[in-house]
Amino acid sequence: MKENKEMEQILLNGENYEKMVKAKIEKDFNAVLEEGKTLKGKYITDIKSAPKEILFSKAATYEVINRKSKTRSFINGLQAEGYLGNQNADREKLLKGETNSFVSGDNFVKFIKVKI
Repeated sequence: MKENKEMEQILLNGENYEKMVKAKIEKDFNAVLEEGKTLKGKYITDIKSAPKEILFSKAATYEVINRKSKTRSFINGLQAEGYLGNQNADREKLLKGETNSFVSGDNFVKFIKVKI
């Protein structure tokens, strides 16, 4: 009953209510920020220690360098597998961790990182 009277006084006094609302919003905001910090993934840059099942997934990042136009771009693992096409020997070497790059036409494709 005492808590109800205290809550009633807070609601009647606009200044206290504003402070209470501001404190709650700030607390919620800080909770969201903390959650964001914990959601940041861990990155593996060594292909030998990268999980093989996600090497050609959206979690993987590869760099593509075009030898003719001297341009550079980044692609995900699904796109890198497309660059591989039917180069099964290169695919096996990547999965075993023997190499971290391959050549596809005029493009040099190199493994950069994978997010766990």
